[in-house]
Amino acid sequence: MQMINVLLSGCNGKMGQVITRLSDNFIGLKIVAGFDLNDNISNSYPVFTSLKECNVKVDVIIDFSSPKAFSGLIEYAQEKRIPIVVATTGLSLEQSSLLKSEVSKKIPVFFSANMSIGVNLLIDLVKKAAKVLEGQFDIEIVEKHHNQKIDSPSGTALAIADAINTSLEEKCEYMYDRHSRRKKRSKQEIGIHAVRGGTIVGDHSVIFAGNDEIIEINHTATSKEIFGVGALKASMFLASKEPGIYSMADLIAEIN
Repeated sequence: MQMINVLLSGCNGKMGQVITRLSDNFIGLKIVAGFDLNDNISNSYPVFTSLKECNVKVDVIIDFSSPKAFSGLIEYAQEKRIPIVVATTGLSLEQSSLLKSEVSKKIPVFFSANMSIGVNLLIDLVKKAAKVLEGQFDIEIVEKHHNQKIDSPSGTALAIADAINTSLEEKCEYMYDRHSRRKKRSKQEIGIHAVRGGTIVGDHSVIFAGNDEIIEINHTATSKEIFGVGALKASMFLASKEPGIYSMADLIAEIN
């Protein structure tokens, strides 16, 4: 098996350190370089504060940094023709569109709002439920995260809502806040609610509320490790792919 060499962007952040530790248990993959503005943490690989200084040959980039680093990292990946796993949350619509419309034509891009295989199975389940229950049940999404999370609602909650909408014959409006709208809930809406508190890693619930019955599909993350494992599996999946846009659904399909 050929060794896959990885450049980890955001290597000295919390998720970066989780991925570094988890990578030791992956056969056929090794983190050989890191990119982070903070170089005060000692790693088993060299850490560069500027991508221009990176002189290590890599096969895949895993990005778990921040939207601020997006432009420079994408430019570097395209210039070097390196596949990239984008696991950073909070990207703007413009940045997401750029990945899908332009960058993926030049290099393989793995992009998922959530790197957990479990969450992506939840998305598959709620799509099927929405199709069966359309017109009979109101749909509400509740996401909970720790008090340090900046973006709201979470990218995963929006991905769930988008997946549900693609399954419906009549598309729904997203309702984020009801306190200023004094009228009955419309049938053609999906409520999306964010909770921030404590050290909650991530919890997503999809509620289908009908007459005299409620169906709830839930996923709870108890550790950041599940996102790290997903990103590492994604990098192994992506290394041999042609230019294009790939997601967790593609990875799950290949596993099956």
